[in-house]
Amino acid sequence: MPDLTPDPATAALAHDLRIACMRVARRVRFDADNTIAPHHFSVLVRLHEQPRTLGELAAIEQVSAPSMSRSVAQLADQGYVVRSPDPDDGRLVRLSLTAEGREVVEREREHRDAWMAARLEGLSEQDRALLRRASDLLEQVLEADRAGDRPSRRGEDR
Repeated sequence: MPDLTPDPATAALAHDLRIACMRVARRVRFDADNTIAPHHFSVLVRLHEQPRTLGELAAIEQVSAPSMSRSVAQLADQGYVVRSPDPDDGRLVRLSLTAEGREVVEREREHRDAWMAARLEGLSEQDRALLRRASDLLEQVLEADRAGDRPSRRGEDR
């Protein structure tokens, strides 16, 4: 069996990237004067992608069904989420966004992007280009992982 232990430089980079990504995500979620609770926004984003059942949402968000039920009830009370029967299985209830829920997602995304952009403004054009390239590379890594592949070594298959 091959040794899957990364070399020390790769391990250090992985650590630094993981910490930096977590810090950015945390700051955007909690420090950007967001207008909706982070866990509620996450649910709205999942429903913005497509209608889902309560069980699907709970599994995706890795929370219990009762916890997700409370969140969905609050979002429905605010007029952001609507429940409707599943067209294929009448026992299931599909959750989807209302027009107001879609507006909240778009507004919150714009707000969070503006918050992040304000922090990037102080960087040089060269540094912003470097971050753009790093962002693209991270997306490549995540896409390869989603596909069940592992990223190729630098220079291979490019």
